[in-house]
Amino acid sequence: MKLISTFMVCSFPLFCLGQMRALHTAASGMTAQEANVSTISNNIANVNTTGFKRGRAEFDDLAYQTIQEPGARSMASTNYNVGVQIGHGAKVSAIKKEFTNGSPQMTNNPFDIMINGEGFFGIVLPNGELKYTRDGSFNVDAQGVLVNKQGFKLFPGITFPPGTSSVTISESGKVDAYLKGQVEPSNIGQIPVFTFINSVGLKNSGGNLYQVTVASGAPIQGIAGEQNAGAILQGALEASNVSPMTEMTDLIRAQRAYEMNSKVMGVADQMMQTINNIR
Repeated sequence: MKLISTFMVCSFPLFCLGQMRALHTAASGMTAQEANVSTISNNIANVNTTGFKRGRAEFDDLAYQTIQEPGARSMASTNYNVGVQIGHGAKVSAIKKEFTNGSPQMTNNPFDIMINGEGFFGIVLPNGELKYTRDGSFNVDAQGVLVNKQGFKLFPGITFPPGTSSVTISESGKVDAYLKGQVEPSNIGQIPVFTFINSVGLKNSGGNLYQVTVASGAPIQGIAGEQNAGAILQGALEASNVSPMTEMTDLIRAQRAYEMNSKVMGVADQMMQTINNIR
């Protein structure tokens, strides 16, 4: 309210219009950095989340007010080499997921698996919808079905028969169960790996799950270790690809940018106050 009332009684309206522009420009920068800090804080919060992929805020500049066109006539036979354009700040244009591999963490749990390379596991929701994850921490339910922590089935549905004593999952996703009293294993299915033309276009659903969007393109079902699909490692989980050192560095930069925009707002307010005090 203070800034608005100052503007209304400004002794030099054109000057105050410029200062209001500076205020709005600085405010856009503060808003952008606030979103940046929120993204960084989410990365840090998920530093120990299995298969988590860090987000990175990306920025665009806003519209410009053109006071003088580049190339406009300066005299009858000459042109301005540069123009005069005043920007109106910045905005967050995207928060992009970085799908670089996290380091493997050996667990020796036969139901823990990770994709060493590109790709996702398919997860079947109770309504039949298929979603995707990099989190390979699975277990078996009371019926012997391989499920994730929420109890959702791993696509296409792997069921271990009663009496299974050990399990082997190959790099190609082939699942073999060793039954008590049997020498040869029984093949009970194969775990596929799904890839996307544009993985960063996937939508986060929470619970370490992603869903398909128009931007991501349709899922491509493949065999692990072939073409673009990564190989499967049994007894390991993929750690988050968040680097605490990188996040802390980015956090300091975002904080300093926020502070500088805040100082710009203060300076613009002081300039408006000064011009209003001229008698």
